[in-house]
Amino acid sequence: MELIRYQSENWQEGMAKSITFIVTKDCQLACKYCYLVGKNTKERMSFGVAKQAIDYILNDRAQFNQSSVIWDFIGGEPFLEIDLIDRICDYIKVQLFGKNHHWFNSYRFSFSTNGVNYHEPEVQQFIEKNREHLSIGITIDGTQRKHDLNRVYKNGKGSYHDVVKNIPLWLSQFPEGGTKVTISSPDIPYIKESVLHLYLLGIKEVNINAVFEDVWNENDDILFENQLVELADEIIENEFYKDYACSFFSENIGKPLDRELDNQNWCGAGMMLAVDAAGMFYPCTRFAQYSLREKKAAIIGNVKDGVNQNLLRPFLTLDRCTQSKAECIDCEVASGCAWCQGENYDAAETVTIYQRATAICKMHKARVRANNYYWNKLFRKLELEDERENFEKKEIAVTC
Repeated sequence: MELIRYQSENWQEGMAKSITFIVTKDCQLACKYCYLVGKNTKERMSFGVAKQAIDYILNDRAQFNQSSVIWDFIGGEPFLEIDLIDRICDYIKVQLFGKNHHWFNSYRFSFSTNGVNYHEPEVQQFIEKNREHLSIGITIDGTQRKHDLNRVYKNGKGSYHDVVKNIPLWLSQFPEGGTKVTISSPDIPYIKESVLHLYLLGIKEVNINAVFEDVWNENDDILFENQLVELADEIIENEFYKDYACSFFSENIGKPLDRELDNQNWCGAGMMLAVDAAGMFYPCTRFAQYSLREKKAAIIGNVKDGVNQNLLRPFLTLDRCTQSKAECIDCEVASGCAWCQGENYDAAETVTIYQRATAICKMHKARVRANNYYWNKLFRKLELEDERENFEKKEIAVTC
């Protein structure tokens, strides 16, 4: 058999297929803003279910024909099941090789972890074993004050100290690793200090977002904008923009839509595939029952029968126009306004995936105002620096 070989970075080329294993619904933490309302200690994936899912996916090359794949592991906290995950990953690698599969060496094992047990020997052995094909993000919300406001143990104790002690180890292994920060109403006052704190910890990429659920209070948008403006001042004055990034500031948001170019669905629901402990398939983990407050799980198949294309088809028709009101389509700052397909479904007045949840609207508009402030100030600073540099060059030329 001729072995198909790929460069390790090829997994990023084109549209990688994202396949998620919900290995456990247990977690050490009970984060106050967590959308996983049905976490429990009982539902744990067996290796048999994982094996059935892998066999189905790798044998159906017509349906799973993307050039690359991301094997994603979530919980709860995925590293609680590190022995199971290690066994699953070994099986994936052996099967990719044995089947001469086009995903061989064109894959990633992806994890988002709370970081509590990152240092444990079993986790570290797994990382060493799979280092070249790993993507791991540790969730730390910022300062201890902000982190411990939401990210607490089941007894209410904050988890900051148990997480922050593992950040140096994580960054030594993944120097470009980014963290995911979540903003909800109570922690708005701590945004600026938290982003700066994460920079000081050595985290260069801070991916930060406001929750999509309807949790926002009156004037939250004003407080939010003020925090982002203050953060913008700090980033620009201290020139953090040269080495660090914060996802709240982007050149590509806050503009009117081009209906032909900007009519994609925001997320990958339907393009992704998730499997749970019972062997049920979902278009995204947000459609599994433990993620839903009001609606029943949206199952699109199972490991025995495969994906039901009739159940999947509605998700493949999703785009901005099929689920947004006219005011969202015509909004002058529509670009960059995000949504979660699972939250759309859960918050909808009926059982539909075509009703966009808009609780985040005023927060997006506040972000746009602060974003405009950031880029205007940064461009002025860079223009002045260019003018000063050109002036100094002319002075040197005259002197000579």
